[in-house]
Amino acid sequence: MGKYFGTDGVRGVANVELTASMAYDIGAALAYSMTKSLGRAPKVCIGKDTRISGDMLESALAAGVTACGGDVYLLGVMPTPAVAWLSREEKMDAGVVISASHNPFEHNGIKIFAGSGYKLDDSQEAEIESLMDELPREALKNGADLGRIHDMKAEGNARYSRFLVASAGGKKAGGMKVLFDCANGASSHTAKLIFPELGLDCDFMACEPDGVNINNGCGSTHMGKLREMVRNGDYTLGVAFDGDADRCLMCDEKGNMIDGDDILALLSVYLKSQNKLKGGVVATIMSNMGLAAYLRPHGIEVKTTGVGDRLVLEEMRRSGWNIGGEQSGHVILSDNATTGDGQLTALQFIMMLQEKGCMPSELTRDIFHYPQIMNNVPVPNAVKKQIAKLPEIEALSKEITDAFGGEGRINIRPSGTEALVRVMVEGSDAALVEKMAEYAKNTVIEVAAKL
Repeated sequence: MGKYFGTDGVRGVANVELTASMAYDIGAALAYSMTKSLGRAPKVCIGKDTRISGDMLESALAAGVTACGGDVYLLGVMPTPAVAWLSREEKMDAGVVISASHNPFEHNGIKIFAGSGYKLDDSQEAEIESLMDELPREALKNGADLGRIHDMKAEGNARYSRFLVASAGGKKAGGMKVLFDCANGASSHTAKLIFPELGLDCDFMACEPDGVNINNGCGSTHMGKLREMVRNGDYTLGVAFDGDADRCLMCDEKGNMIDGDDILALLSVYLKSQNKLKGGVVATIMSNMGLAAYLRPHGIEVKTTGVGDRLVLEEMRRSGWNIGGEQSGHVILSDNATTGDGQLTALQFIMMLQEKGCMPSELTRDIFHYPQIMNNVPVPNAVKKQIAKLPEIEALSKEITDAFGGEGRINIRPSGTEALVRVMVEGSDAALVEKMAEYAKNTVIEVAAKL
């Protein structure tokens, strides 16, 4: 993580940590950096989720890009993966998403894709950070050299939705009744364009965004209502997206959770049965140990990376593998997308169910989850990165690892998007996991209080 960029772009409370001034600086730095590398003014498209602060940050970001000569193409409210797809389809030089994903509405973020549809690498983000701190006077244009703003809002979501429907290869999934939770976010419009086209009996909830209700008691981080409605409503499946629809989680017809690890497990085995799996599965250090245990008898290898879908994708591209993701519901299907795409994941999962002709609970019954507890400890952004490297925390990690005798683990890491340190304990012994998780959480709280 850099000075401003975390694991998923620049994040913060809008107009407090992520200000209009900072958005302008990001836009200006991006445009100048790309002008230097391209030898011409860049074309930059901008999409956003449904947060009230999106308009403010969009205007400031566009002002920064145009002030440095770049042309801006406004996409309006659009899922993150749709921005990545359109960046490539429209031969843009960069695509920018204004979103804080699953976070509460008062937060927002800015993440950047290259024209290839892939997120910027560390060196590109570092250059933008440097230019944000000190932009050369020559970067600012005037007169006829200023950039222009173009409106692309009318057609973007429709084109992306047709692309996803086409990925089903003309197949239909009739006979299924599916409930979709759109988190009052960016999928509120696109989900209604995509899933009825598959022949599904679709119902939708949390798809009336008002600027402040995104992720509020709904979406992939608040699935209680969805699970209850699926359990009591004769549904085949429940699907929950997050605010920018780059991830999804599900529940089976009984309301039982289907998390990102489960989705990776089932889709990779299915891909292998279709001779479409390339290599194995790329997961993160936060994935449950049960994922590898389930895939081992199927002859599917699991590689793990640090947390963040960008790290997962980097390993997928390095290995030539075509599926990877995170327990939180980021799933990357690289034969169809350059980033995590919740709606694509849901579509592929539904088509798999249709072909197998069974209920979701039948598919998941053989997946075993090791007991795992995650505690989020509030720690100021200014010091959260120091925690895991402190001697007291390194000693804590060794103590807990030894206590499990090789049948468990602990992971302590700063959140890349929030002022939190995440403390995860996992093992085969549920009682020991609970005990060690509480001990670890309290220790981190005590250490953080001294910083």
